[in-house]
Amino acid sequence: MNLTYKILSAHLTQGELSRGREIGIHIDYTLTQDSTGTMAYLQFEAIGIPRVKTEKSLAYIDHNTLQTGFENADDHKYLATVTKKHGVYLSKPGNGVCHQVELERFAVPGKTLLGSDSHTPTAGGLGMLAIGAGGLDVAVAMGGGAYYLPCPAVVNVRLSGKLRRGVAAKDVILEVLRRLTVKGGVGKVMEYTGEGVKTLSIPERATITNMGAELGATTSIFPADETARAFMAAQGRERDYVEALPDADAQYDETLEIDLSALEPMVALPHMPDNVKTVREAGAVKVDQVCIGSCTNSSYLDMMRVARILKGKTVNPDVSLVIAPGSRQVLGMLAANGALNDMIQAGARITETACGFCIGMGQSPRTGAVSLRTNNRNFFGRSGTKSAGIFLVSCETAAASALTGVLSDPRELDTDLEIPMPAQFAYNDNLIIPPASPEEAGAVEVVRGPNIKPFPQAKKLADSLSGKALLKMEDNITTDHIMPSDSKLLPFRSNIPKLSEYCLTPVDSTFPTRAKEAGGGFLIAGQNYGQGSSREHAALVPLYLQIRGILAKSFARIHRDNLINNGILPMTFENEADYDRFDQNDELELANVRKLIEGGVEKIPVRNITKGFTCDALLPLSDRQRAMLLAGGLINLMKEKA
Repeated sequence: MNLTYKILSAHLTQGELSRGREIGIHIDYTLTQDSTGTMAYLQFEAIGIPRVKTEKSLAYIDHNTLQTGFENADDHKYLATVTKKHGVYLSKPGNGVCHQVELERFAVPGKTLLGSDSHTPTAGGLGMLAIGAGGLDVAVAMGGGAYYLPCPAVVNVRLSGKLRRGVAAKDVILEVLRRLTVKGGVGKVMEYTGEGVKTLSIPERATITNMGAELGATTSIFPADETARAFMAAQGRERDYVEALPDADAQYDETLEIDLSALEPMVALPHMPDNVKTVREAGAVKVDQVCIGSCTNSSYLDMMRVARILKGKTVNPDVSLVIAPGSRQVLGMLAANGALNDMIQAGARITETACGFCIGMGQSPRTGAVSLRTNNRNFFGRSGTKSAGIFLVSCETAAASALTGVLSDPRELDTDLEIPMPAQFAYNDNLIIPPASPEEAGAVEVVRGPNIKPFPQAKKLADSLSGKALLKMEDNITTDHIMPSDSKLLPFRSNIPKLSEYCLTPVDSTFPTRAKEAGGGFLIAGQNYGQGSSREHAALVPLYLQIRGILAKSFARIHRDNLINNGILPMTFENEADYDRFDQNDELELANVRKLIEGGVEKIPVRNITKGFTCDALLPLSDRQRAMLLAGGLINLMKEKA
């Protein structure tokens, strides 16, 4: 067996390991963050289970840390009290970005982790099968329920050689994205093997698994070997180490060969993570802003390499350099060894250990700016400035470019970038708050601020559905398009009515008004609809606006699951050419759709009343998914069963 199937087999609760067939797996750990977690805990409360049933569940506050009003602080208080009551550990604001802290303090090889954040696969760098999902799926897993997914294909990404000086792990995953694109990992797990694996540290492996999310992959994973043991020992967690390796004769569905020694510094150009060139090919682009950090590149080793490059130098006068260490552990160690002072003296602005600029929470660049960033996504408008161009690079490339003022190859620097892994990290878990004991939990009051509103729930599927095609969209519409996420809107993640005013406005500013006036309807989309973040709000807000179904060329995995969980029909064109036959404002009808789904029919006739034709849409469903859609979503189905 490959490592992926070993872990799946050990956790299998339903189905068989047959590619494409739905399986259910037991979840050992869960992870939430405050941007998606508030809704996840509201859903957990709605399920009615008094205490989580996982080995350990963790709630992180790392996204909505900018407190310009009461909303974020109110959500933090809700999270602090609801987790204390229901058995969840809380990582307080300032403790760090969830994926960095999870890797340092909690990831366990061979275990399963389900997180309400699409970059949960970061923990795959330590041999954990870590999967991003919608908040409702995580809530069910916290209650002891299985997580369901199509049994994935497994791609063997075989690494050879060793990275040369100035070439980074970020360049490895950018090369994979260049070859496979943002759709290349859909339905697949990327499993890294080969002699080159031994040359990569755990933080470097985590950078690669983190950005597997941009491939659309189910997850990515490295083996847990002696390098993993040493990392966990340095974190004081060697007792949790378990060797996790594929069999010597492991079988894979595909193989991708990468010679690490042949790679050079890479850059993803605007506005998609697979728009990749070498730094040399991209040329000396003038740079206005450099942002270093995020869950992709904010480890101790990343920050030390940046400090080494900046030491004794000064940032170019035309560049604003922002650095966000990924955890309090990292920040504390930089402060203790003088590296933080090297950054400050060079002219860097140090921000708190949070997601920050990666999610548009502050540090928006100027109009028309070029911003080099070490995070994982450069979707249009994500930085908070629509006219800005976001370029994704390694920490080494970012630091070198901050000094020169243009996109620069870090190999041209005369800097020693060999940073040894600490024999002992300065860990301190005093900002991880344990839950109340089962005996004390009953006395805990859950505090809800006025910004927390009830989430919408679908009704049972009607016999037939009809309405206008309210919006027709192109390929690669992201969850940032569907439900924008910036410093203005993130405080309203627990207020669906407020968020509905902004749904799909990056595509069409009139959409929310038109959807409300029409009383709902349908959406038409191209390839890979719903890629990007796991945010369930991209399904909940359309549900609030009474979107009944979406007809697309294809869907991103997590978003499709979120739509089904919330009772919205995710249909694909049987013949993609039919996409061109539909226009915005066409009147559509799905006659007898309930009867068809009840009967297990996977071809749904879509009648275009305006144009006078009918075409078939595909709606392949497992028995479980069929029951969910008929009931009007997962929570309704659970209540029916109860």
